[in-house]
Amino acid sequence: MARGTIDRLGRFLLVLVVGGLSAGLLLTGRGEQATSSSGTSSSGTTDTRAAAGRLRLAAGDPITLDPALAGDAASAEYIVEIYSGLMTIDRDLNVVPDLAESYEVSPDGKVYTFRLRENALFHNGRKVTASDVKYSIERASSRGLQSSVGLAYLGDIVGARENFFGQAKGVSGVEVVDDRTVRFTLDQPKPYFLAKLTYPTAFVVDKEQIESNPRNWTRKPNGTGPYKIREWRVNERLVLDANDRFYLGAPKVKEVLFELAGGATLTRFENNELDVSPVGLQDIERARDPNSSLGKLYKTFPEFSISYIAFNVSSPPFDDVNVRKAFALSIDRKRISEVTFNNMLSPATGVLPPQLPGFTPADKTYQFNPDAAKQALAASRYGSADKLPPVVITEVGAGAEGRVDTQAFLEQWRTILGVRVEIRQTDAASFFADQDAGRLQMFNSGWIMDYPDPEDILDLKFHSGSELNDLNYKNADVDALLNSARVERDPQRRLQLYQDAEKKIVEDAVWLPLYFSNSHVVVKPEVKNWFEAPMVIPRLRFIEVTR
Repeated sequence: MARGTIDRLGRFLLVLVVGGLSAGLLLTGRGEQATSSSGTSSSGTTDTRAAAGRLRLAAGDPITLDPALAGDAASAEYIVEIYSGLMTIDRDLNVVPDLAESYEVSPDGKVYTFRLRENALFHNGRKVTASDVKYSIERASSRGLQSSVGLAYLGDIVGARENFFGQAKGVSGVEVVDDRTVRFTLDQPKPYFLAKLTYPTAFVVDKEQIESNPRNWTRKPNGTGPYKIREWRVNERLVLDANDRFYLGAPKVKEVLFELAGGATLTRFENNELDVSPVGLQDIERARDPNSSLGKLYKTFPEFSISYIAFNVSSPPFDDVNVRKAFALSIDRKRISEVTFNNMLSPATGVLPPQLPGFTPADKTYQFNPDAAKQALAASRYGSADKLPPVVITEVGAGAEGRVDTQAFLEQWRTILGVRVEIRQTDAASFFADQDAGRLQMFNSGWIMDYPDPEDILDLKFHSGSELNDLNYKNADVDALLNSARVERDPQRRLQLYQDAEKKIVEDAVWLPLYFSNSHVVVKPEVKNWFEAPMVIPRLRFIEVTR
């Protein structure tokens, strides 16, 4: 999400590397153990057997269940099922009304008026009102909360920035017209504004619950989404129950059991302990074989995601574009994708992933060229490897050696450039905190689109004024193109502006694009309508378990 970072994308890479470990080994949640309620025995155990209406999945603990703070895809996978906002993204990737039943846009494109659904309720049965919407927006963009994603997704609203920096109390651009009508005023016409409202930062939360239990309300949040938490035991399981009063209809799957304890997911799938499992590198040939036990259950889905290596341009030696180019030119992404990963990933051709509006098939990245890499390093102001300061690459993980592809990159940088790069692995929460603060010199990460618009990656990650620009990158030409694209109302002209910006960003080698990803899974035959969306969207209510 914002950051698809390691979460969903890195979970896939982890599966490739170690063969089917669940995301629970990659992302570790913190916080006190939730109190269990219905569905558990007096000993605290939950029935995990196959049952009618029960969907069993492997996952990791969320880093947060506060939608205003969500900056990772792993947390968002839960949040989009528990909460909801005015708008959402449907299965066909259209931006459609959610808590809102309708909306109107002023002729100048700056004023949006939303009418709430009459039957929109919190999980406890209280009606959702326009005041709840205003409170949620003001809280998410407040100085007190200091959300790292607040301004990135709400900053277009008049008064949101003043609210964030403590220059005003509240957001003047959000107006309660009546109990069911709320009006937003933007600083400029923004064609992507409705899409931004699908991000969790804009989701509605319950003021009464938060104020009555400010420290622990997220243990069992009173949301508005299709599912509600029954039980959450950190590093063990998280159980969701269907919200039968959900305004778009009761979900068909009545219980979703997320197993958080880790372990080989495919083995557990074959032992009938899970209904869906990712497929790792060591099992992909078996899954691709239509005559194998997995072959008829195997499915693959494209993702709007990219894995990349990022360079902090204010941190030597990556303050020199020629050093960044040298690092890019000295790794063979194509061979690693084909040989190491058995074509489960495809080499990235730029920043925008395939099928996203604005994507072009031409490869815009620096190709593997050892001679050109050496020339680029020699052309830098450092001149040679022995004059470079120490270089450290950071990634999420707990191993001593790093990801298998990272190890390959380190070897190529050593043999081609003569640069010895140290690897540092850390837990996800620490990684994200350091990334947001711009403390990382060089890091391995990824991005999953939040909505199908190039603004969601090019503007958010590379505009010099973006709160999510974690590399101190600034290019006046890129800023100008992105500023124009923000307000351009002609769709084709707008996409061309983004394509021009993407080309300049790749030339600056601020990111080293690695791979575009696909999801590889096996699904039990009794699980109907299963799909892996190319980005995080609410999907569990569309699934059916026929046993």
